[in-house]
Amino acid sequence: MDDDPWAGWPERWAGTDCDVRTAVGAIPPEVKDGFRYDEVPWHRFRHFYGPGEEIPGLLATLASGDTEAADRALRQLWTNLHHQGGTIAVGALAIPFLLRIATTGHPGLRAQTLHLVAEIGRCQHMGDGSREGLLQVAEEPLMVEGSTMCPVDWTIQAARRAVTDDLLLLLPLLDGPDPEVRSMTAYVLAAATDEIPRVSSALRFRLANEDDAAVRVSLILAIAQLAREHQDDHAPRWTRDLWSDPGRPPEIRIGAGLAWLCLVTDPATDELRALLTDPGIRRYDDLLQSVPWLTWCDAPGFALRSCIDEMLAAKVPAAVLDDPWGGGPSS
Repeated sequence: MDDDPWAGWPERWAGTDCDVRTAVGAIPPEVKDGFRYDEVPWHRFRHFYGPGEEIPGLLATLASGDTEAADRALRQLWTNLHHQGGTIAVGALAIPFLLRIATTGHPGLRAQTLHLVAEIGRCQHMGDGSREGLLQVAEEPLMVEGSTMCPVDWTIQAARRAVTDDLLLLLPLLDGPDPEVRSMTAYVLAAATDEIPRVSSALRFRLANEDDAAVRVSLILAIAQLAREHQDDHAPRWTRDLWSDPGRPPEIRIGAGLAWLCLVTDPATDELRALLTDPGIRRYDDLLQSVPWLTWCDAPGFALRSCIDEMLAAKVPAAVLDDPWGGGPSS
């Protein structure tokens, strides 16, 4: 027997107690719906600052009737589960409960709870507004979590599976009264790994009825992200039709222009460059700052401009030339 615990890593760990994908997949629906935290193997995984067993207490407080305590708990969950833009395995175990709390808990904390869910299921994105990076979800396969030595992409796969398993909770939130919640719901749904036609159809239907500028851009980027990963050959034409139509609202044309650049290998056309560099676009910097894909791109008020500059200045990225769909789904 090999005494080296790292021999065959990570393949030898797949499907074992060290594989968070297995742990998340084994949580029964009744445990999720009943918030039966004691039946979840938190002890197998650490968060960024301590043992995983600390997470259920924070989740319970977040779901409590004490608004101030719930707010503190959510901020602590962000610290423990999303340190410096990174994700960690125990966060994937928390997603089924975070989603249920988001749908039934304090309305004022709903958007940030959904935002945390989305970031747990996404690679470290800090500042990457490039054509190959803006819609990227999967992580480098050999990237590991320092505290667990678990591949980060296993965490992302587990988180995305958890999101997909609870689409019935998420889809109704697209029609909620709070624009920020609608935007964050689109961000979460973009991580789905199954039922893609159903999710894309729901996003497109919402887009056709949406009047908030930031939400419109979020919906377009969510549709594009799903298309990029799941090889929807019709999406590039759809986005081009949107950005090239002068009758469309400016934010729809901007969002579609960014999406198109992420979906194709073609250089930006003169028409698209003129659209995205028009001086009038600058007034959308603040308006679209809340779009979650743009949050990390630069300082407040400059995220959109930074993203546009990065996409238009760069040559067609090698990663896109090699595989325009970013390697397919990570699950």
